[in-house]
Amino acid sequence: MKQKRVAAIHDISCFGKCSLTVALPIISAAGIEVSAVPTAVLSTHTGGFEGYTYRDLTDDILPIANHWQSLDIHFDSIYTGFLGSFEQINIVSEVFDKFKTKDNLIVVDPVMADNGVLYSLFSEKFPSAMKKLCEKADVIVPNITEACLLLEEPYNAGPYTKEYIEALLRRLAALGPQKVILTGVYFDELQLGAASYDAELDKFDYAFSDRVAGYFHGTGDVFGSALVGAILNGHELADSIRIAVDYTAQSIRRTKEAGTDIRFGVNFEAGLPDYIKQLHLS
Repeated sequence: MKQKRVAAIHDISCFGKCSLTVALPIISAAGIEVSAVPTAVLSTHTGGFEGYTYRDLTDDILPIANHWQSLDIHFDSIYTGFLGSFEQINIVSEVFDKFKTKDNLIVVDPVMADNGVLYSLFSEKFPSAMKKLCEKADVIVPNITEACLLLEEPYNAGPYTKEYIEALLRRLAALGPQKVILTGVYFDELQLGAASYDAELDKFDYAFSDRVAGYFHGTGDVFGSALVGAILNGHELADSIRIAVDYTAQSIRRTKEAGTDIRFGVNFEAGLPDYIKQLHLS
């Protein structure tokens, strides 16, 4: 069987596990070739660290894509995460146009906000630009804050009801993506997880795990990467979110038990063998 290939468009944080340093190993462990498009290189991620270095690579994105196009390279999926500017959003939109085919999958994680707050480096106009990128996607993976910003709705801190979550999912799907996965979903204080909606099938699914107290950096990238790996291994959307939720939760739990500094990211590496096993269970 021909090996599948993903183009991962994310930044590189040299320390603090997130973005490309998470996507590369997880998607590779799923048996999928990963081609990387770094949008920036940072000494650390920006969550809790001070004095980090930052090198913007915006000007390199299109030349990389153009070279790939000249080589007639095909991608089974294009997976985007944190994009640091309006210019990067516009460039990535061009990349989608270059590489979109009738049978590949564009996955957008619209990283821009959490806990009801837009990240401080973005202006209030940024969500509308991200919305346009999501309109071109086949799959989007927002958290609830990002979902509300995309829909221009007030943020609801939760706990949530199924009616509220499913209404959000339907409205997000109306933007254009066929499949929507919403993270940070909870109906009580005991469990936390994700909900999905397949617009073609008009089908909702949920996956939850026991909540672990605290905030852990990079978990959205762990979830998104595990999700992409599961989908490209042929799993239905319901199975894919279950695999991604279980893997992310185990990574968080392992990190919490070890007492690791939360800024450093979660220990997803030790769980890769279990993730691989889950991918190959029928």
